[in-house]
Amino acid sequence: MSTQIDPRGPRFGASITATLLAVDVFLSLDHATFAIAHALLGVITVSFLWGALRGPAKHPYGLLFKKLIRPRLEAPKDLEDSAGPQFAQLVGLLVAGTGFVLGIFGIEIGLSIAAAAAFIAAFLNAVFDYCLGCQIYIGLKRVKIIR
Repeated sequence: MSTQIDPRGPRFGASITATLLAVDVFLSLDHATFAIAHALLGVITVSFLWGALRGPAKHPYGLLFKKLIRPRLEAPKDLEDSAGPQFAQLVGLLVAGTGFVLGIFGIEIGLSIAAAAAFIAAFLNAVFDYCLGCQIYIGLKRVKIIR
């Protein structure tokens, strides 16, 4: 069951995620810091899992937005269905999770590429309010793969 959410909440979360992923990409490019990058991507992957299972309103970033940021803003002009952002968290989970698993097998470039891909998606959402995962969700609904 999806709920209506302030669309600025997922953008706030995407800003945090993009920052963490940028750090992760940087760390993953040096063999000496690969273990740190791998651990950080694990934390990010768990964050995506939380968002995919619980939704953006119950994600730690969503709760942080609701308690600290939202009270300082004007009311949103429109609310959005949380289903698209929740699906986007699933896409992020698949991408980051793939990088994490590749890292387990020592495929450093795989971790770097997955973290970079997730960074691009989070950056687009944070800066340009363009959610790739949400667009995939809409496309899959349009072709009736998702109800």
